[in-house]
Amino acid sequence: QAQLVESGGGLVQAGGSLRLSCAASGFTFSINAMKWYRQAPGKERELVATISSTGGVTNYAESVKGRFTMARDNAKNTVYLQMNNLKPEDTAVYYCNADVYVRVGFWGQGTQVTVSS
Repeated sequence: QAQLVESGGGLVQAGGSLRLSCAASGFTFSINAMKWYRQAPGKERELVATISSTGGVTNYAESVKGRFTMARDNAKNTVYLQMNNLKPEDTAVYYCNADVYVRVGFWGQGTQVTVSS
């Protein structure tokens, strides 16, 4: 049974940094591209960053490009999201996922990021 456990969120002032982690289990992590999403109150869930199965290719939403960096460690079945120069509009619950589980509506509990101005 798949599990996705996000952690590392918290309250930070604008301009600050956080590093999110997502520990995956129950599926073949190393062959799956992974993604970070976020959902702010009253808004749709949005895609923030994507990383290929080997970690060699990353893509970012325009709103976070240059500030966020996604990485993965296949030996630890973990993906990371380094978030720098945070802005109040980055406030959201952050989730990691693989496409195969997004399609069936399976999500972890997420981790709350709150950026104060």
